[in-house]
Amino acid sequence: MSSIQVHIVEKCKQNDRQAQMQLYKQYCDGMFIVAVRFVKDTMEAEDIVQEAFIKAFTKIEQYKAEVSFGTWLKRIVINRCIDVLKSKRQRLIELEEHHLNVVDADYESEWLVDDSITIDNVKQAIEKLPEKYKFVVILYLIEGYDHQEISEILNISKVASRTQLSRGKQKLQNALKLEKNGTRS
Repeated sequence: MSSIQVHIVEKCKQNDRQAQMQLYKQYCDGMFIVAVRFVKDTMEAEDIVQEAFIKAFTKIEQYKAEVSFGTWLKRIVINRCIDVLKSKRQRLIELEEHHLNVVDADYESEWLVDDSITIDNVKQAIEKLPEKYKFVVILYLIEGYDHQEISEILNISKVASRTQLSRGKQKLQNALKLEKNGTRS
């Protein structure tokens, strides 16, 4: 993190409104894109981003600069998105960790899709995944988090993260194969 960034965050810790506005302007658009990926509704994504910034500024004392401010804020946004999605469905995601097996590490390197599959096809297929797979797939493949970070964000074990990613990618591959073969509308 640059010294300018550290200075701005320190000013935010002193409740400096201009510094808060500066951070807001710097990160607002990126956080909105993250939120839309999860909730698919622009109005809801805007609300989530606003709530995330409010939470970030009220809890900024907890920010220790171990990661960039943007990374810390992105975790707040993602957690808020997941909370919103959970409450919308009025049920918690069932995590069946006691049924999970350790994933074969070689499998991750073998994941390929046909060249004719578009990004839109992949995004649509991800949207149709069950929640417990969809969240891990989005966090890993789209947001670039590793299994340690995913386990912290979703409050699951690293084994569960790996297993859910593996199963999610398998379901994704199957859905994309069906789409390519024309058996899915």
